[in-house]
Amino acid sequence: MTQDLFRQDGYLRECEARVIRVEEAGVVLDRTVFYPLGGGQAGDTGQLLMADGRTLQIADTRKAKDAEGRPTEDILHVPADGQAERIAALQPGDLLTARIDWERRHRLMRFHTATHLLCHLVPQPVNGCSITPDYARLDFHMTEALDKETLNAGLAALVGAAHPLNVGAISDAELDANPALVKSMSVQPPRGTGSVRTIRIGHESGSIDFQPCGGTHVANTSEIGRVMVTKIEKKSANTRRVVLGWAP
Repeated sequence: MTQDLFRQDGYLRECEARVIRVEEAGVVLDRTVFYPLGGGQAGDTGQLLMADGRTLQIADTRKAKDAEGRPTEDILHVPADGQAERIAALQPGDLLTARIDWERRHRLMRFHTATHLLCHLVPQPVNGCSITPDYARLDFHMTEALDKETLNAGLAALVGAAHPLNVGAISDAELDANPALVKSMSVQPPRGTGSVRTIRIGHESGSIDFQPCGGTHVANTSEIGRVMVTKIEKKSANTRRVVLGWAP
């Protein structure tokens, strides 16, 4: 399986890695800083810098699939079109440098952390999520109306308060004993290893948000910067969609 370095440090921009295999859909490495599409967060883009000086442009990152089409723990780096010759030159064991598009990743980290702040401001189950470099959205399972100005004031206060963010873990048993920690109705945290990654915003004695999450985040809410609720939609009788964008 690919060692997912981004789980321990979302600020890593590049790493050395070896090619495990080259598939029709992309390249699998033994370790990577590239985050694969999942949990609502878009997959990373960037470059694989080859030993001969050539560069392979990566257009997306996904979980590799087995013969039955089920996701595995290997991470697939999906090349941009028009690079067949460079892909063919890669062999298992080749050493290269994996480098993400950092500016794009940092926008994803800022938005992802902002969605956790929204979960604090709107304490309702989430039944849909999308985090891109240009916008983020959460679909809340609720019937009540939401007020854009109230949410924007709340976001600004939480960002300005510079709350720290900490990555931790709880056991599968602890999560089973506290099912309310899982705020998403559509995405369940991965189980089976005995440990579930968690994100805590704020101090343990006074958390702003605490939930299982495998995504990448900033280290402090102040780093989110100027984000704002750009739209609130009633998607159904039981769904209110909140869209975040960059504030002017």
